Amino acid sequence: MAFTGKATYDGGSGLPELVEDVSDVIGIVSTHETPLLDHLGDPKREATSTVHEWVEDELLPNTDMIDQTTFNPDPETESTITVDTIGRFRVGDLVRPGGSQEVMLVNFIAGDSIIVTRGYGGTTAATLADGMELFILGNAALEGGDADDARFANRVRRQNYTQIFAATVQVSGSMQAAQAHGIRDELDYQKQERMRELLRDLENTVLNGIAPVSTPEGSSGSRRTMNGVMHSIATNRFTPGVGEIPVGDGSGDELNEAVLNAAMREVWEQSSGAVDTIVVGGRQKRRINQFVSATRAYLPEDTRFQDLVSVYESDFGVARVVMSRWVPSDTVLLLDSSRIEVMPLRGRSFGFRELAATGDSLTGQVLGEYTVEFRNENAHGVIEGLAV
Repeated sequence: MAFTGKATYDGGSGLPELVEDVSDVIGIVSTHETPLLDHLGDPKREATSTVHEWVEDELLPNTDMIDQTTFNPDPETESTITVDTIGRFRVGDLVRPGGSQEVMLVNFIAGDSIIVTRGYGGTTAATLADGMELFILGNAALEGGDADDARFANRVRRQNYTQIFAATVQVSGSMQAAQAHGIRDELDYQKQERMRELLRDLENTVLNGIAPVSTPEGSSGSRRTMNGVMHSIATNRFTPGVGEIPVGDGSGDELNEAVLNAAMREVWEQSSGAVDTIVVGGRQKRRINQFVSATRAYLPEDTRFQDLVSVYESDFGVARVVMSRWVPSDTVLLLDSSRIEVMPLRGRSFGFRELAATGDSLTGQVLGEYTVEFRNENAHGVIEGLAV
């Protein structure tokens, strides 16, 4: 379904509709320039303030890291282990270190250390190291025991700002009265052209926009801009050959399936969701199409050559591949579309407002005000620095 710019459930807002609705026009033209907006679809609700806020929550972490540099030569005697975040552990926790098969039982907590039983249940004690990850399997409560102290994660308020998109339309009385080839109404034609431009700019801003450092709320002398997807992702920013992301083909920074899969795995490990949308420009879309080049086969009667990957299915998500001309050529965006909404400010979805005539012309303004609600930024990722 094409992005219309209207919230799905905005009928009960109680606001009078003082402007001409152009959502039907948007539905006609938006598919030309807004593939990501069309994929995301219309939002379920509107923003109610120029500073749009939402609340994010997360589960209590069940992993931590060892923060200790010296260890006993015999692993079985290393029963006191210093950790990064002691508050994540409780007495009775079963803990597995790193990629080993050992399970440890937490007996006491002292300061920033846990005192454990090594090799619990007959497992073999592993060799520990500074920075090794500790996985908390679960807690074994005592029968008839007292309740532990309650634990919870603090909810976090996030925010983004609305941005006004506007274009002026002016048609002289003579032009409106004259008959032009292929155009029934010059004013309607100009509305449509300006609307296409504003929709193009909205998609571009959703991808690449950024809010100013100072006075982001805007004023009569300071423009208010929104943060786009690219600048909202902080946790999962990947470069081929850095960290867990392998080198690519050719010069080492070209996109291949190993790079894409490794990045999707990192995003999956960071969140409870999965990537369902891969957004790329033309160059990286051609690289994704080449994933199947080596295995492509044709029968003698085939008369159609197909070189296209529109859905990428991996262990870490089934993702639709969306090609947008506004994604930087060295970048691949990995998104969970269920956590993204492009929404209008209440009563400010795209519309046409007539302006007072000051002469022999028809004048008006196509205007809308929108923001992006980008939830759980660690559920998304971006691969950058790719060969172009």
